[in-house]
Amino acid sequence: MEENTILVKENLSDVVVKFVVYKPLIAQSAKAGQFVILRGREGGERIPVTLVDWDKEKGTITVIIQAIGKSTSMFNSFKQGEKFLNVAGPLGTPVDVKNYGTVAVVGGGVGIAEVYPIARAMKEAGNRVIAVLGARTKDLLILEPEMSALCDKTVSTTDDGSFGMKGMVTDALQKLHDEGEKINAGFIIGPIPMMKFTSRLMDKLGMEPYASLNPIMLDGTGMCGCCRVTVDGKVRFACVEGPMFPSKTIDFDELIRRTSEYRPQEAESLHLYEKDHVCKCGLH
Repeated sequence: MEENTILVKENLSDVVVKFVVYKPLIAQSAKAGQFVILRGREGGERIPVTLVDWDKEKGTITVIIQAIGKSTSMFNSFKQGEKFLNVAGPLGTPVDVKNYGTVAVVGGGVGIAEVYPIARAMKEAGNRVIAVLGARTKDLLILEPEMSALCDKTVSTTDDGSFGMKGMVTDALQKLHDEGEKINAGFIIGPIPMMKFTSRLMDKLGMEPYASLNPIMLDGTGMCGCCRVTVDGKVRFACVEGPMFPSKTIDFDELIRRTSEYRPQEAESLHLYEKDHVCKCGLH
């Protein structure tokens, strides 16, 4: 078996795909909260992706990818049996796993997949784990059965009310608090605005919030400085010091500005990729 080979490909929605990849060295040392950097083809972009699962005996790692731009769309076109050119990792600092008491893991969109290993690790450490899951619609609410089976309580929300509670994850957290749930710490992964407002609410409600940051990232080893974020007024590098940080003092507004810096170029790159892909498929 060659490393980087895709053993399983499963479509979780129209834009979200689960891959099980043969990478035994990463599987041996991976921990909750870490990530890998994928490259699909020679000259391709380096994309950081959170490790969702790993199996030391089988030598496999699991990642879940949402097609947003050119590179992630290309990844999700790969078939079972094909290979990623490069899979580097595990990278980043693992989450501090200990017995906090009651922990909330809050996932928005594909962030649900990324809080899954954290929920499992916290459960194994003796915590009571509450999952709060959010997505725009039912179709984008991934891994709900898996999270429900793992956690002590699971609350799902959708923006349109197509599944679970209609509203945002912040609405669900407030409701849990009002019902008497005493949550000691929260781990949040999802869109930046969602992490910002969830962190603020957790702080207000007396919970200790942590958020996994997704800045622009290049080498993943702290050399380039692309992934710099501001936490408690200090510059931190998400690829080596994170990606999970205490989130009460994260400058989320700066993070939003930096991640939006190249949006026009990203849109143009995706447009050219889709145009070229259609032509190669013979769909004119």
